[in-house]
Amino acid sequence: MTSKSEDRAAHELTEAMEETMQRVQGRFQTLSHQLEDKNIQMGRRIDDLQKNVSELMTQAGMDQAVCK
Repeated sequence: MTSKSEDRAAHELTEAMEETMQRVQGRFQTLSHQLEDKNIQMGRRIDDLQKNVSELMTQAGMDQAVCK
């Protein structure tokens, strides 16, 4: 048999662990969203860079030389 104080201690520990896990999960979700946003931004920047490089190659007349 367990005493009431042991039961209470076990219950408090369980609550503390649940709260900790909820905080960790919240932080993980926040970081996941931040990483996803950064990946989207990086993709847009790469797309813009490719567009700018293509435009510069066209202006320099290199696009025709590269295709031949």
